Amino acid sequence: MLAALGALALAACSPVALLNALAPREGVRETTGLPYADGARHGIDVYAPEGAEGAPVVLFLYGGSWESGERGMYRFLGASLASAGVVCMVPDYRVWPEVRFPAFMQDAARALAWARRNAAAHGGDAGRVVLMGHSAGAQMATLLALDGEYLADEGLRPVRALRGVVGLAGPYDFLPLRDPTLRAIFGEESAWPASQPINHVRPGAPPMLLATGDQDSTVLPRNTARLAARLRASGNDVRAVTYAGIGHREILGAFAPALRFLAPVRQDVLRFVEDATA
Repeated sequence: MLAALGALALAACSPVALLNALAPREGVRETTGLPYADGARHGIDVYAPEGAEGAPVVLFLYGGSWESGERGMYRFLGASLASAGVVCMVPDYRVWPEVRFPAFMQDAARALAWARRNAAAHGGDAGRVVLMGHSAGAQMATLLALDGEYLADEGLRPVRALRGVVGLAGPYDFLPLRDPTLRAIFGEESAWPASQPINHVRPGAPPMLLATGDQDSTVLPRNTARLAARLRASGNDVRAVTYAGIGHREILGAFAPALRFLAPVRQDVLRFVEDATA
């Protein structure tokens, strides 16, 4: 019954606006619209604990099928993490049809480089950065950590730039592409394999927490299971969690105070961040 009420809340009129309105404000310092690069889609919002110094940093990449999304929709997430002592940064990035793969990956790499350069100014530690993404953002986060070419363009290496990666309801192994829009986003078929995080697994990847819900019909849970298995087979540190009764949106909504009863997603992420950045 509670899960059903939670799902109803997420599906109701302006659910994100409601979650954002109810997000904690006390003890949270918000700085919005900072530029991490030149361009209308290159802004970043920062949510920091008041008085923080040397705090862990989470850079969050939102989802939206690589064709939609805005950083302002995720105040509830940023404030949720900041209220627990974590500096959370939420960037926008270019999406289809303005760009196609791999341009949004390049934006994510630029945002991460900016986060490291500016962490201390917001009470964070550049040596304690965790990358987190939901849905399409989880594909981007894991690919950024596993395919070093994007961070290399920013003078970074995943093993040094990242202390960990969190993927929530992410597509990591989703070929072949049948949807016409996805085909347009990811370009020529010969380039598709490069977009799949599972194809870039190697020993020595950053520790990962991969979470999904068993009721997710948007991005099937097998994506999480397959990537976790491949990471383990390569000797990597990975935690895989499947939440009962949770769908694609609820796994993110569970960060909001009013919806934490849905699943211990926030608790599990905070524990992972603490362990990864210790």
